[in-house]
Amino acid sequence: VQLQASGGGLVQAGGSLRLSCAVSGRSVNSISVGWFRQAPGKEREFVAATRRTSSNTDYADSVKGRFTISRDDAKNTVYLQMNSLKPEDTAVYYCAAGSRLIATRVPDYWGQGTQVTVSS
Repeated sequence: VQLQASGGGLVQAGGSLRLSCAVSGRSVNSISVGWFRQAPGKEREFVAATRRTSSNTDYADSVKGRFTISRDDAKNTVYLQMNSLKPEDTAVYYCAAGSRLIATRVPDYWGQGTQVTVSS
């Protein structure tokens, strides 16, 4: 399984960005796909994930109501729509996938990161 993340950038506080994770080697409806992030000097943390067999989603408390994860099965791509961005959302965002990602928040596969910077 290969994961290609894109869509990061620089945005002002209150703005929006959409990250994309293109998945190859496995159908996105056969595996859970999600996002993690790592800010400078901090540990990598879970952000959001989709369930492989349903439209259910899981979010970290810090992003609930602001971020939305979605899946396009035809494009085999998972998106993270980030609204009302805050400076504390600044981090490298990583796409990840796993058979038990929702339950364990431990991926089997990692993609490369994409930088998100939110200015105040």
